Amino acid sequence: MVSIHDLAGMETLRSRLRIDPDRLRRWRNAFYKSHQDADTAVRELPEDRRREFSDAIACHSLALHERRDSQLDGASKLIFRTGQGHLLETVILRIASGRTALCVSSQIGCAAHCAFCATGYMGTAHDLTAAEILDQVAQANRILRSEQRTVRNVVFMGMGEPLHNEEAVCQAVEVLQSRQFFALASRHLLISTVGIPEAMVRCARRLPRVRLALSLHSARQEQREKLIPLARRYPLPELRAAAAEVTARQGMPLMIEYLLLDAVNDTDEDLAALLGFLHGLPAHVNLIPYNPIGDAPTLRPTGNSRRQAFAAALRAAGMHVTIRYSLGADIAAACGQLIRRR
Repeated sequence: MVSIHDLAGMETLRSRLRIDPDRLRRWRNAFYKSHQDADTAVRELPEDRRREFSDAIACHSLALHERRDSQLDGASKLIFRTGQGHLLETVILRIASGRTALCVSSQIGCAAHCAFCATGYMGTAHDLTAAEILDQVAQANRILRSEQRTVRNVVFMGMGEPLHNEEAVCQAVEVLQSRQFFALASRHLLISTVGIPEAMVRCARRLPRVRLALSLHSARQEQREKLIPLARRYPLPELRAAAAEVTARQGMPLMIEYLLLDAVNDTDEDLAALLGFLHGLPAHVNLIPYNPIGDAPTLRPTGNSRRQAFAAALRAAGMHVTIRYSLGADIAAACGQLIRRR
């Protein structure tokens, strides 16, 4: 079977079946741009080639297992099943401004084991293929078509550490950017990582216009190790050097994600450490509210007044700051809540 995301493989198939290149282009536009299902898109091909073409390609590598829609906001959680029977979660975010974002997963489980994230408590990670990552976007677009919406932004903030599955993620991003496939603007793609210095730099070299986000969460080494055990392997000075190289190569600010936890990383000492880490670094700080999970009963979200004061202090120091408001909390689809419990 030929993956529809494999340009060379599809060209070989087209040549073998003697399909006119323009007809294949029309099929590709119907599937990727108009978000038609496979049975409808194949009508763009000559009738005597449709069955053989359909039998030779793999349009979907995931099956939709369950859909849950938030009763509070514009979030939908899609639970997919892989061919091996694993379940993974993807979240559609219908932003109030009218744009639509998709939070995709790159792994099932996560080896980073962050203390505040439900996915990290699942144990050993299982890498998704590039086709499985891309199918999350394709199937979300099928669902959104009836709403006259389309996925505008794709963020790698779902299950897994994207840079632990670096090659598949980079392949998927290249297809998402390609004019022949999804044709998404580079600035509408975001890869979030807990901080793997060498991989961050490689990613910036390979995908120079795709935004990177660093899940920092503490600029104090000891505290960061408690929140993100993987931080023991990558001390803050090494991470700061990688962040500087990334911004120099890309020529745009690095997004710094900072999850605010009451009396854990929101003190004056934490603020001073964060300002020290950010000094001289082109960055946009994204302050994130903590969404409680059962596996971490002692962690509590920072109160609104402290959150606003923290943001104000960063702005006063010249930082660009956004306070994120999570969607999908009532369906366990908010940041840090994605987990396969079955």
